[in-house]
Amino acid sequence: MTLDRAVLFFAGVMILLSLVLTLWVSHLWIWFTVFIALNLMQSAITGFCPAALIFKLFGVKEGCAFK
Repeated sequence: MTLDRAVLFFAGVMILLSLVLTLWVSHLWIWFTVFIALNLMQSAITGFCPAALIFKLFGVKEGCAFK
């Protein structure tokens, strides 16, 4: 799995987790979903992604988007 796919998979898992928490725990968890969306938009514009940096530390091989 490349870094690009790992970041996209992680973002998808976090979105689903935040939606589950919103439905079953508290409606305030929707702000976590908003944070994830803003982070995705920011990384698309700037190319900087904190999750990509963490995955690099764990040795995930680079893809073409996050270098």
